[in-house]
Formats: sequence, C-alpha cells, structure tokens
Amino acid sequence: MTVHTWLRRARRTLLAVGATTALTAALIAGTETASQAATQGPCDLYASGGTPCVAAHSTTRALYGGYGGALYQVRRASDGATRDIGVLSTGGYANAAAQDAFCAGTTCVITVIYDQSGRGNSLTQAPAGGAAGGPDNLAPATAAPVTVAGHKAYGVYVAAGTGYRNNKTNGIATGDQPEGMYAVLDGTHFGGGCCFDYGNAETNNLDTGNGHMEAIYFGDSTIWGSGTGKGPWVMADLENGLFSGVNAGYNANDPSVSHRFLTAMVKGAPNLWAIKAGNAQSGGLSTYYNGVRPNVSGYNPMHKEGAIILGIGGDNSKSSSGTFYEGVMTSGYPTDATDNAVQANLNAVNYQTAAVTSSNLTVGSRVSLKATTACCTGDYLRHNADSTVAISPLSSASSAADRTDATWIVRSGLANSACLTFESAAAPGQYLRHYGFQLHTAAGDGTAVFNQDATFCPQAGHSGQGFSFQSANYPNRFIRHYAYTGYVAGDGVGGNTWDSAASWSEDTSWLAATPLS
Repeated sequence: MTVHTWLRRARRTLLAVGATTALTAALIAGTETASQAATQGPCDLYASGGTPCVAAHSTTRALYGGYGGALYQVRRASDGATRDIGVLSTGGYANAAAQDAFCAGTTCVITVIYDQSGRGNSLTQAPAGGAAGGPDNLAPATAAPVTVAGHKAYGVYVAAGTGYRNNKTNGIATGDQPEGMYAVLDGTHFGGGCCFDYGNAETNNLDTGNGHMEAIYFGDSTIWGSGTGKGPWVMADLENGLFSGVNAGYNANDPSVSHRFLTAMVKGAPNLWAIKAGNAQSGGLSTYYNGVRPNVSGYNPMHKEGAIILGIGGDNSKSSSGTFYEGVMTSGYPTDATDNAVQANLNAVNYQTAAVTSSNLTVGSRVSLKATTACCTGDYLRHNADSTVAISPLSSASSAADRTDATWIVRSGLANSACLTFESAAAPGQYLRHYGFQLHTAAGDGTAVFNQDATFCPQAGHSGQGFSFQSANYPNRFIRHYAYTGYVAGDGVGGNTWDSAASWSEDTSWLAATPLS
C-alpha cells in the first residue's frame, strides 16, 4: 500500500472521526459520570477512523465499549494458582476486588496481559534474547495501584529485569506497513537503560538490524538519542537507535515530559512517522516530530517484523523500568483527528493516583519502619550516632535508646504537603534525608534542596506488602536498605551498587509498624 493510498483512505474517514471527536467532547462537557464516558473505548475510536486495533492491552479497563472478557491473569505465590481478572461490567473497569481477594495473605505476579482485539495477541513472560538471558521477571500485581473513573485498578510495574512478549502475532504490521500505537505510562517512573518499550519488535529476540522495530520508548537514556532538558523523553525505538526526530542523537523539538499519567504515541508509514505525547489526565496532545524517516541508512523502507514487546528492547535488553496501564497497536496510520479523540477519551476516564493511607502515617503520629525482605523481617530503619541511617534487629526488649533511634515522627512533607517528612524522635529537629543517595539525619536548614531531600511520597509497597517511599526530587528512587544501610535507590538502574535489581521490590517495601518508642 502506498503512502498516497492510505492518506486518501484517512481523508475519507475524517468526517466519521470528526463526528466521533464531537461525541467524545460532548461526553466530557456533559453531566454524565466518568464511568458512562467509558462506554466508547479507544479501539472503537480507532475503528471509526479506519485504523482498527490489532492489539489492545490494559490491566485497568476495557478498551472497547463491548469488551467483557479478561484483562489479565495473576498467579499467587502461596500455591501457584492463577486467576483471570476481568471487568466489573462490559466496557468497564478492572475488577480489582477479585484480585485482592485472590491474592490476600500472599503475593501475586501478572502472568498474562490479554489482547482485547480478538486476534490473540496477548503478552506473556518474555524469553531470553540476544542481549540478556531469560525468562524475564514478571511484574508484581499490586505495585502500581491507581483509580480509573473512581474504580480501583492496578498497572504493570516494570522494574529492570521484567518483560513481556509475543513473537507469534496476528495482524501486526510487518515490513513497511503503516501502524499506530499509544500507551498510558507513569511519567515519574523511568530509567536510563535499554529499553522500556511498548510496540513492534523482532520475532526471534535478536537485534536483526536497523528498522526492524517500531516501538514507543520512554526514559532518559542518551546513548542513541535525546531531546531537550534532562529527560525523560518519549522517543521511538526503531532498532539500533532511539530516535527523537529525523536526526540520530539530539533533536530540539522533543521535550522532557513527566506527567504522572502520560499519553505516549508513535506511528509510522512509508517514509513518514510521528511522535506525540500529552497529559492523560487533561488537555490535548503535542506533536514532537512529524516527518520523513530518520536520515540514517536502514530506516526507509522499514523492516518491521511484527512481534509485540512490553518493558524490554527487541533483543530482550531489560535494564530499564517504567509503569504501563494501557496501550494499543493499530492496522494503518491513524489520523490526527483519531489521535485527538483517543486523548479526549483518556481525559474522560480520569486516571488518578490511588490514595495510600495508614493510621501510623498520619501527620503528627509516631511510626517505626519495619523491613519486609525475608532476611530482615525483624529489622527497623534507624539512625546511628554518626547520623547515618541503617537497619538493625530491634524489639521491645531492645534498649530504650535503640528503640527511640528507630522511631520517627510523621510530618507534612517539607517540599510537598501531599507527601511526608520523617523527624527523628530521638533528636527533634533532625530529619531523614538523602545526600549522595545515602540516607542521613540532619537539621533542617530551610533550603529548597534540603526540603526536597527530606520529602518522601508513600505508595503501595512494591512487593505487595506495606509501603514504598518515593523520593520527591528523584521520583525513580525509593527508600531502600542495601547491605543493611539506608539509601534512595533505583530499580536496577542508576549505576550504583545499591541500585541492584536483586530484591529491590522487597528492599523498598516497609511496614508502617507500631512505634518502638
């Protein structure tokens, strides 16, 4: 199919898409509830635009108004049993309560992300590839809680080493065929390794050359390409290059983006491709690139192979991280009108961060933070005489001084009142902060840097237990114990020993325990 042919088809469908866009806008402007706005899904919009979904993945909601099947499957650790998690109603939202009941008292991982398109393009555990062994890790089922239209749901939390794949697909673009894709991601969770991708990849888990991939990339890697600022950026992984525009390397029109809920889009056709992004919670899309294929040999024409990947590169490179909530791949190059209609649909469903609460984490309360890693379930986060922070085994039989050193007073976040700051109970006026990524206690000095270093935002525990505490100024780092010392650490990326992927989910999960003092 030539570029002119599919452009003529796109123009013929523009009026239909315009009507769909008007309907979506009316739904947003009207008085109906958010759950009613979900009766038409993104894949209905793509179909109206003449570019139907050929893969549709989500752990949070149905992507078709008529879809009533399973969204994903979980497996629990206690007995290895599995359970499909479906929707509350046709065209609706994930039945998170079913997952919670099935996984109660144990932990679960996500084993399958089902394809809603009917083509069987579901995602399962990625095998070994040319860049790394396998099989890859599976995402913990409770590490990315959100609400969608007011309904509780869970995303796919990808730490380094985690990956999903399907090498035997049906209907995914190959060669130079046109396609589009979008994903809703957590814009605050990213890494600098290769490669947190969603999209089209090789079918043999190997790097087979330039132009053999076309996938959304999100992260702050600068090895192949970058945009303005320090990142993260939405780019296209086209194999042997993360492209932010027509040139290899730096492109000034691709800005850093960090929306909590990020819409990322990549679409490609014969000698034409585009990058778009926006805030999935509100507003429209921005176009960061729209033009001819990169001016590097091997990308025009493209040589797409039609596998689907999530969280990894085409050769199973798996040293990056991110969080995925939903995404699709289409047959054909979507029009701008269709892209805008999909973004309006995302705005309408109202993705929100899930509230994470505990009576022991209310402002003014006292708390002790207890480790959850199997090695250290009797250990608590404490400060030492030299102001460093570590974990050590403590109990009611420990000395009063030791118990007080492991007790913290919860304060409103110094840099963000929606988050928390921990004041030492043993040394009032001394706060838990990171410096050089290591945890210390220090007296507040009122500076913006100190306030940010001493502010942590609670999330559901990455391992499925307790809470994880996100650094306010390094959002891809969390309070972690490593070799019994306290750090803020990335999940397998960051370049430091304490950023090791081993036991990261467990080491960054803490119980908000009854205060020891």
